[in-house]
Amino acid sequence: MEAITKQNKLFPAEPDCPVRFPYKFFIFTFIWSWIIWIFIALWSNGIIPGYESLKNFKYPLAALGAFGPMAGALFSLRKNLSGESIRDYLKRCLDLKIGWKAYVFPIVIFGGITFISWILPEFSGEDRLPMLLPSLWIFIPCLIFMMFLGGGQEEFGWRGYALPILEQKYGIWLANIILGLIWAFWHIPLWFIEGTTQVYMNYSGFVLFSVGCSLILSWFMRLSDNKPFAGIYAHGLANAFIAIMPVIVLQKHLPQPRYWIWVVSTLLVGIIITVYRKDGTLRT
Repeated sequence: MEAITKQNKLFPAEPDCPVRFPYKFFIFTFIWSWIIWIFIALWSNGIIPGYESLKNFKYPLAALGAFGPMAGALFSLRKNLSGESIRDYLKRCLDLKIGWKAYVFPIVIFGGITFISWILPEFSGEDRLPMLLPSLWIFIPCLIFMMFLGGGQEEFGWRGYALPILEQKYGIWLANIILGLIWAFWHIPLWFIEGTTQVYMNYSGFVLFSVGCSLILSWFMRLSDNKPFAGIYAHGLANAFIAIMPVIVLQKHLPQPRYWIWVVSTLLVGIIITVYRKDGTLRT
């Protein structure tokens, strides 16, 4: 654990001082995100008036809610006096020197899972879901968007702050199960906002995906010597792949075979990676 301790300074200097569960981080994250998302859900469903005149602000506000984990990390750093300044934290999160494995393996793993989930149902007669982007040339701008506004920004908090603490306290398996379950629960208000991708997803499947993805992202973090940008990049990449290989039919009450292949495959790959990964004292 020495490498992580030196790198992010989130842990006590005294070896006998127990690592505390990051309650403040999770509480502030949920307060930030859920206040915004619940307001949008009530507003867009007509419970709060004025939606028609301001509906163009729905998606920017929803994106603002997704910055809850980053806001939770910033709040926790100020309150915990952990020895790491906010400037150091942001510098650490944006360190692009994560090594070639942390750049290539997410392409192989998330790209492979998404491709198999997208193409496999065609062998049983399903029609191909068309690419959501107008051209493959848009993929790089889409990736950058997904990294910093379309999901990847969550990793400033989940993997950039919470994961090292949880893995130090509970070990790889339990830490990522806990984080995956909390991560899935955090998304719940999005199921009540019309127009989000979540309204087409089965929630229990999303829980399986969140746990599996947490296990995979933990390994990517380790490949990068625990640099949070690995999580930001991989999370954004996973979301960007869905734009060119859709795994969700954007209609309610229809079968979602691709979605179920995607979530189960993600969970299985996460379990297999965690069983076979070797990283010293982090292994339980």
